Amino acid sequence: MQLSLANKVVLITGGSRGIGAATVRVFRSAGARVIFSYRAASAQADALVAECGGPDVCSAIQQELASAEDGQALVAAAVSAFGRLDAVILNHGVWPPHDQPIDTMPSSQWRSTLGINLESVFGITQAAAAQMLKQPVAADDSVSWKTSPTRGHILFVASTAAQRGEAFHADYAASKGALLSLTKSLSSELAPKGILVNCVAPGWVRTEMSASTLADPILSKPALSLIPLGRPAEPEEIAGPLLFLCTPWAGFVSGEIFNVNGGAVLVG
Repeated sequence: MQLSLANKVVLITGGSRGIGAATVRVFRSAGARVIFSYRAASAQADALVAECGGPDVCSAIQQELASAEDGQALVAAAVSAFGRLDAVILNHGVWPPHDQPIDTMPSSQWRSTLGINLESVFGITQAAAAQMLKQPVAADDSVSWKTSPTRGHILFVASTAAQRGEAFHADYAASKGALLSLTKSLSSELAPKGILVNCVAPGWVRTEMSASTLADPILSKPALSLIPLGRPAEPEEIAGPLLFLCTPWAGFVSGEIFNVNGGAVLVG
């Protein structure tokens, strides 16, 4: 069995580091042409482009993602680069690492988190769906049994916090919880048109964003105690399910919240 995305164009947001960079590598290994966005890590982005075959098959776009307009601009740039869009992985996001009680949370923090984690997601999703609906369906010869064409895939990266909440991080949990509802709503709306919308929900993953917490023996202990597997995920363990959901082998999966968190969502 092959997980092939040959002839497909994939946009991955937040692709220069962590889960995003692992996802860029995995999708390129499956034959996709990949465009990924980054905000500030230009050296890492350039190195990743070179590692993954150069600008003809892997392109990096520097784009702030804090509003719907930012998201729309990114999709326009991606389509300009490679001519079409077959899948979008909405991986970017911010998790303010400090504990912030709701009674003292600055409104600026709330607006910033939701701007990045939700408003820009709306802009990207809206523009990507419009592009997928108007472009010709890409040929797919990787399987012989598939009877109905898929116009595209939209995948959100949420969190266990979206499902069980996270004390002192209400802004983050609320923004990621909205992605679960968006997944279900858009599945019902877009699946009849051939666009499959799904969501992957990681828990703790070993990335730069979580490094300070996981490196602290006091802070990491309660976090890891809620993971039945007893460890955080590696970024590649999130990238693999994202790839699967964009292949014909997941062609009958729509509106799914795919938990990839070592069983943590069932505990606590």
